[in-house]
Amino acid sequence: MLQHPQFDPVAIAIGPLEIHWYGLTYLFGFAAGWWLGRLRSRKPWSPLNEEQVGDLLFYLALGVILGGRFGYVLFYNFDSFLADPLWLLRVWEGGMSFHGGLLGVMLGLWWFGRKTGAGFWKIADFVAPLVPVGLGAGRIGNFINGELWGKPTDVSWGMVFPQAPDSLARHPSQLYQFALEGVVLFAILWWFSSKPRPRMAVSGLFLACYGAFRFLTEFVRQPDPQLGYLAFDWLTMGQVLSLPMAIAGAVLIAIAYRRETA
Repeated sequence: MLQHPQFDPVAIAIGPLEIHWYGLTYLFGFAAGWWLGRLRSRKPWSPLNEEQVGDLLFYLALGVILGGRFGYVLFYNFDSFLADPLWLLRVWEGGMSFHGGLLGVMLGLWWFGRKTGAGFWKIADFVAPLVPVGLGAGRIGNFINGELWGKPTDVSWGMVFPQAPDSLARHPSQLYQFALEGVVLFAILWWFSSKPRPRMAVSGLFLACYGAFRFLTEFVRQPDPQLGYLAFDWLTMGQVLSLPMAIAGAVLIAIAYRRETA
């Protein structure tokens, strides 16, 4: 049995100014995405040049932060927002939804694709391989905060999270998600997108893999206490939101390759 390290959530404190590790993980994700995006922009089939990658990052950052926060409020914790509307602005306390962030990013991609004339799908296929780095960084932020822990377990790597309402060893589900949503998903998408693919195929693979990975890890992740299980004593909100993603991704891949052979 392991013990959670109990990191100080504040990475740097200068007088009243506090910089949290959670915020730094987001900053790292954006910086890594910018660097990887510039590498991808040098490919002959890239819809963007290096200078445009920085502009794109601005739209993505807005989509992630605004969509992620509003999505968390809408999908997971609307009651807290009603009780304390200013809680919406305290993003350093945690509380971001990937699915809300995805909707925000999609809106940003649509606007940027329209602005540049490249269209939504070309920009989406360009961005998809960059996203897992940010996802993985966010899961490390969750682990540092000691939040979103897993279900009780007797495996040797089970971990006690002092923030949990008991002293039970639990799955370190944040690290599982870091491995699947961050490392594995990045490796798959970076390899797949290393040469030209049919339009929508890269985006479809991202949706299919993320949806499947998230659906599986939800089986060992403790559901949000304010929601619990939605049905069958195992179905979580994360699974309800992720299954349509996986299905939509598979459909996009099929359409992409059917168009290519038509």
